[in-house]
Amino acid sequence: MSDGRLSVFKTYKLYVGGKFPRSESGRVYEVTDSKGKWLANAPQSSRKDARDAVVAARKAFGGWSGATAYNRGQILYRVAEMLEGRREQFVREVADAEGLSRSKAAAVVDAAVDRWVWYAGWTDKIGQVVGGANPVAGPFLNLSTPEPTGVVAVLAPQESSFLGLVSVVAPVIATGNTAVVIASAGAPLPALSLGEVLATSDLPGGVVNILSGRTAELAAPLASHQDVNALDLTGADAGLAKELETAAADNLKRVRRPQAVDGADWSADPGTHRLTAFLETKTVWHPTGALGASGSSY
Repeated sequence: MSDGRLSVFKTYKLYVGGKFPRSESGRVYEVTDSKGKWLANAPQSSRKDARDAVVAARKAFGGWSGATAYNRGQILYRVAEMLEGRREQFVREVADAEGLSRSKAAAVVDAAVDRWVWYAGWTDKIGQVVGGANPVAGPFLNLSTPEPTGVVAVLAPQESSFLGLVSVVAPVIATGNTAVVIASAGAPLPALSLGEVLATSDLPGGVVNILSGRTAELAAPLASHQDVNALDLTGADAGLAKELETAAADNLKRVRRPQAVDGADWSADPGTHRLTAFLETKTVWHPTGALGASGSSY
């Protein structure tokens, strides 16, 4: 009989290095919906969890950045397939997290899946947009190509728990970076469920690592960490962003500051600015031969 059975509550865990650890601290905190109703206990990550996530991201960087752009696109598209298959779960979690009706939450989830497909399609095209051959006066060939920055710490948006999350995470990994993501403090459940999707797709462990807890507590050690190459401060308020930017200067991290447009409308056309935010340009010179008397090279 189903009437007398006990509900099986889900235990949400972190996603670090392709595995699902509880917080090293053993702490959890209550997550409630927009009306204050208890939803779950989420792990409250510690500084040690943040450091472990950086180690996992660095370990995964070589293989992920070395993969072909086409292969990265295939893997990102596979993630979109898995998201589509768990659509109802995310609709429920987004509705609870953001206080939306089922129909509006469904529209948000559909937009997030479409956003993931958008970035999957860009993986093998962004190089042609921001790279190419440069005109040089001399017997040389000059080529500029984009390369990933490295390990990127991402502060996910606080209000948009899923569409905003996808909008900041997907472009970071699409270009070959690896990510340590701090989920929305008040609405972390869609992000933690995204970790389950990533684990069951073809994405190598460590490419994306997801932490939940107090944003400031986790962001501080990441901003000063010597093996973090870049920061996306989208989910930080003005005061916290200033503190983190100061800490990031110690090893010259690339920093994307919070923008006025962030969160204004996550459903708007994202463009390519987030793809290029964490790319470096490598320029290589090749000799093409001596110039003859007529000015032609051979």
